[in-house]
Amino acid sequence: MDATRADPAFVAELVRAVLAAGAGTINLPDTVGFALPEQVAGLIRTLRAQVPEIEAAVISFHGQDDLGLATANSLAAIAAGARQVEVTINAIGERAGNTSLEEDVLALRVHAERLGVRCGVDTTGIYALSALVAERSGIAVPPNKAIVGRNAFRHASGIHQDGVLKQRETYEVIDPAWIGHPIGSEIVLGKLSGRAGFAARVAALGLALSEAELERAFRRFQRVAAVSREVADAQLRELCAEAARAA
Repeated sequence: MDATRADPAFVAELVRAVLAAGAGTINLPDTVGFALPEQVAGLIRTLRAQVPEIEAAVISFHGQDDLGLATANSLAAIAAGARQVEVTINAIGERAGNTSLEEDVLALRVHAERLGVRCGVDTTGIYALSALVAERSGIAVPPNKAIVGRNAFRHASGIHQDGVLKQRETYEVIDPAWIGHPIGSEIVLGKLSGRAGFAARVAALGLALSEAELERAFRRFQRVAAVSREVADAQLRELCAEAARAA
């Protein structure tokens, strides 16, 4: 129940007993989210060394996120030999939640070569599944949640906008299409935005402006953005229309 805080010798004794009784899966829970990644990896490596018969079973890890380490701990477990991890959509669960399925699956995809493992999850349904779970559970996904949060693929900083427009991978290690994201990379216009991001958003809205009109619209945008958290598309259309009329 609480393998990461239990006496290692007792854990080994218990594992031997359940294996002898026919257990095919050995689950090692970090029940209160206590452990550091190296502790989780050390526990699994020690068991594999001290209880060699464990190799005939599937080593499983269950992580909690009380210290924000659930994903890191589950990946450490996998690197040490675990081949099953217990996860939930949107990391929902007791207290601070469980290990996030979407974080684990995408981390395994990005670092497949380094970790030497792959999983068979079809990632293209992750975004839709996350939204469904949030709706049915009544637990909203925080905007800054990794992978499925609203801000995961939104770029507000001018230098980030310029970089991602030139080459998406500059500021994204995950392709939004991998998780079935309906919008993909998104430029957010605000006080940190630069001219490149502004011009790209104008073009995406289908607004055709001359260079002079674009420059006037950008200056107007900067004044509005200085006092607004975000400049919405409707405001942007108005600014561009005003700039065109001022020609």
